[in-house]
Amino acid sequence: MLNTIAASQTDQVLSKVSGGSTGMTGDRLDYVLVIPASTSPGAVTLKDGNGAAITLFAGGASSVATLHPFTVPVGEASKAGGWKLTTGANVSAIAFGNFT
Repeated sequence: MLNTIAASQTDQVLSKVSGGSTGMTGDRLDYVLVIPASTSPGAVTLKDGNGAAITLFAGGASSVATLHPFTVPVGEASKAGGWKLTTGANVSAIAFGNFT
């Protein structure tokens, strides 16, 4: 199953219905496809429930040479609630996994 996350989203819950508000402990996140819209996109961060954010992609000025999407493997089950993804300006993402 996949979830699409538009640019400039904060703490979007990864759920069975893309953009939904559920998600639970045990949800599996396989990987995130990061899609830059400029060569200076914003960051992409991930939270396990309400835990601290983990940077998947730092972004920043001239942080990518091309606009090619790239994957960030995660391969984990959430331990503290549903996964939450935040995207900065000029970067979107697609999360792949098994979500509730």
